[in-house]
Amino acid sequence: AMAAGCVGPERQQLFSDKKAALEIARSAVNVPAYSPQQLKAQGFSVNMDGVRRSLMDLIAMPDVGWAGACRIMPELASTRADVVEQIEIEARYRGYIDRQDADIRAFRKDESMTLPAKLDYADVGGLSTEVRTKLAKARPATLGAAARIPGVTPAALTALLRHVKKSPSARLPANAA
Repeated sequence: AMAAGCVGPERQQLFSDKKAALEIARSAVNVPAYSPQQLKAQGFSVNMDGVRRSLMDLIAMPDVGWAGACRIMPELASTRADVVEQIEIEARYRGYIDRQDADIRAFRKDESMTLPAKLDYADVGGLSTEVRTKLAKARPATLGAAARIPGVTPAALTALLRHVKKSPSARLPANAA
């Protein structure tokens, strides 16, 4: 929007200021610097598993939050409220986002997996009738091609992948044939 001239200079400055404040806050809270013993000594209840934790890890804990992070690093107390809110949201949802990123990486790895030409989609558990019909009609050659069929959900792709991985003849990438 800035490059297209849709945002005025005042709004650009607000965006730039918030972006810079977020970068500073993220760099302060994302360093895994605290051992369980250090955190316990500060009054935090954490697993004594030897894993060093960042302030971001602590912020994600419901009983800690930003206020708890400020107990360890008092200079965080002067952070803008909108930046605190964004960091807390990122901390809370980081686990879900990390899992989703891992799922995406795994799918990209398996995207070129060929689907057997005679695959009976009725045998694939977890597929809706609509998805089964669409796959049977389109007969996609690869898992990636199946993903591009409108209405084929990520859950359906996961079920299809799981089913196909059981069949040794379906494990070759499309370009290996």
